[in-house]
Amino acid sequence: MSARSDKIVPLAVKIVVSGGLGVGKTTFIGAISEIEPLDTEAAITQVSLGVDSLEGVESKTTTTVALDFGRITLDPSIALYLFGTPGQDRFSFLWDDLVEGALGTVVLVDTRRIEDCFPALDYFEAHRAPFVLAVNRFDGSQRFAIDEVREALELADDVPVLECDARDRGSVRDVLAALMDRVIGARTVPRRRTGALVVR
Repeated sequence: MSARSDKIVPLAVKIVVSGGLGVGKTTFIGAISEIEPLDTEAAITQVSLGVDSLEGVESKTTTTVALDFGRITLDPSIALYLFGTPGQDRFSFLWDDLVEGALGTVVLVDTRRIEDCFPALDYFEAHRAPFVLAVNRFDGSQRFAIDEVREALELADDVPVLECDARDRGSVRDVLAALMDRVIGARTVPRRRTGALVVR
């Protein structure tokens, strides 16, 4: 007879991070992952000229060509697994597999290229997947009021919109907390969760 193990196996929760090319998805996951994040960054070559628009991110030299992956343990019973989608339209065929089984999504937006988030918004709205919109603040970029961003994207009032700095762990944590509130709220309406996300 084998001895019973008291080790708790955490519940695995899948979260997707999406948005346009160069919006900060890899940085977002890397800022909070407790493991060395897996990324599939590849050098941008002349071959992609005319295929991927680098307008507004001309200094970018690499791009995600498959996915980003990271993990964060909320407590001994829950672990978030973060999957980042590639930003180029030509890799959108990967999205269905990356999104399958996800509890919710963070859509990142760069207000200098706000139209780049439309494919992600259209996709997650069509799939009725809970999501939050996080405006990634880039140094030197013009800042807009949250209401202006919401209006420009014609988002429903119940979609949380917040600013973040994808380089900052605390800021990323706040975005994930907002997403968890949104997910739990969507599953327990009208009851709302008010607890804070605790990141070890």
